[in-house]
Amino acid sequence: MKKKSDLQLTSASFSRASSLHALMAKAAAHAEAEQQVIAILPESLAKGSRFVSCQEGELVIATDTAAKASQIRFRQQEIMEAIRENELFKFVWKLKVKVQPTRFTDRPTGKITPLSNENARLLKEEAEHTKDKQLREVLEKLASHVRD
Repeated sequence: MKKKSDLQLTSASFSRASSLHALMAKAAAHAEAEQQVIAILPESLAKGSRFVSCQEGELVIATDTAAKASQIRFRQQEIMEAIRENELFKFVWKLKVKVQPTRFTDRPTGKITPLSNENARLLKEEAEHTKDKQLREVLEKLASHVRD
């Protein structure tokens, strides 16, 4: 840990602090613009969609599925009219939609159902009639996984 005497405000640390404030201001402006754009989108398309950028009259929106992207493109004129009413997007003339699937999905964990007594019995019978030694061992091992 640094001593208090080492924690002095130098021109380099002041420069980093001012650039951090500028970056935070940009992030806040982007978040505000995103709220305004998402509020304009129809409710069914707003979930999973986000504002990417608005540069040189081109508004870029990303969505998680191709179906939503198609719907946004289909409603492009309606969306553009509503967006242009906002002072921030007054000069937007082009809408670009990108598909960016979510990175992680919550998959339900697979439930392993225990083997029933009847199925275990059938596996043991099949193992007895099998001539292949390795297959017989595998079938017997499977049959041993019976529920109690």
